[in-house]
Amino acid sequence: MADRVFNWQVRVYYEDTDAGGIVYYVNYLKFMERARTEYLRSLGFDQQALMLDGILLVVRNTTVEYLKPARLDDTLEVSVSLSRRGRAGFDVVQSIWRGGERLCKGRFSIACVSANSLRPVGLPVNVRQAMLLSSQDAPSEP
Repeated sequence: MADRVFNWQVRVYYEDTDAGGIVYYVNYLKFMERARTEYLRSLGFDQQALMLDGILLVVRNTTVEYLKPARLDDTLEVSVSLSRRGRAGFDVVQSIWRGGERLCKGRFSIACVSANSLRPVGLPVNVRQAMLLSSQDAPSEP
């Protein structure tokens, strides 16, 4: 599936690093979570509104590969690309870049669950349609 790549920028602050000035590994996950949230906003949805509608989007599965360290004061670009849309969730591929250098990459399976029961429910139709339109606007892969 070809999808547009959504990019979000973040700067590394002191609080993101360990004693050596290197980004602590779990903070890459936080950067990617924020980028996924901003991706949804770019489609016209925010997580608080979905929650008020009784919907939560939760990480079901993830794999992350750390390639090179980010450091204090780096400006990073976090990419989000939809790789699968399903009835009750979706998958994304994400990378964190410093300039043209990839520092981290990951895959995330996101499940749509009821805020009350925490059981799987279908993605709202308007969210699925926005994701579909987004992927149709994407350039085709070579």
